[in-house]
Amino acid sequence: MNDGKIVAINRFPSPNPKVELMEITYISNGLKVKGLLAEPKDEEVSDGFLYLRGGIKNVGKVRPARIAQFASEGFIVFAPYYRGNQGGEGNEDFAGEDREDAFAAFILLKSLPKVRDIHVFGFSRGGVMALLTGIQFPEAASIVTWGGVSDMSLTYRERKDLRRMMKRVIGGTPDKYPERYHDRTPLYELEKLAAPVLIIHGAHDGNVSVEHAYRLERRLRALDKSVECWYFAEFTHYFPPAVNRKVVEDLAKWMKSQHKR
Repeated sequence: MNDGKIVAINRFPSPNPKVELMEITYISNGLKVKGLLAEPKDEEVSDGFLYLRGGIKNVGKVRPARIAQFASEGFIVFAPYYRGNQGGEGNEDFAGEDREDAFAAFILLKSLPKVRDIHVFGFSRGGVMALLTGIQFPEAASIVTWGGVSDMSLTYRERKDLRRMMKRVIGGTPDKYPERYHDRTPLYELEKLAAPVLIIHGAHDGNVSVEHAYRLERRLRALDKSVECWYFAEFTHYFPPAVNRKVVEDLAKWMKSQHKR
């Protein structure tokens, strides 16, 4: 298998003079998929940071400034766009086969000579992708889910505005095809997760209710897994800029304290 193999690298304008950005084309399940790689210019060896975006298609696209922000904390960051996006082949299917794009991205990061441990970060629907990646790769150093989905059926029930899309890409409703939603819900496979998990969630999140975080926390605690929770009583899906920057700094410190060795 050529999963994670880099087939093209193109320089990308960076919003931060200390961070170099490159758009990468790589192989995932035989498809050419694209993503954004950010490297701090002055670091010799760094931890890897797999950034798994939320949304679908043009909603929640990878933002260069956000990727550079994490790289400026001393990580080599790779953010897959997922199949079918921004010139990539295939079709995104909301944590179905497109999870392979996250898995291949993990392998890609592992292949980079300057990368040490790899941490996995998911925002919004990227939370499901991050947990599925942690289940697939027990060697991940840590998993962070921020405003993250943990239960795909719950998303269907909560988000009336997403139901048409979910029925189309998943192939029906959770009542008619519970197994398809079950397959996209990492809660049922957390026994296989070895990495410590950090859950970040705003209590007033209207995009991904805090119930997703509670379900994930309960399940991890029931399995005696390592989990830390940062709940923010006053915030929604999006935190104010100053708070956001502080949380990024804090989660970077938390990740670096979770070294495999």
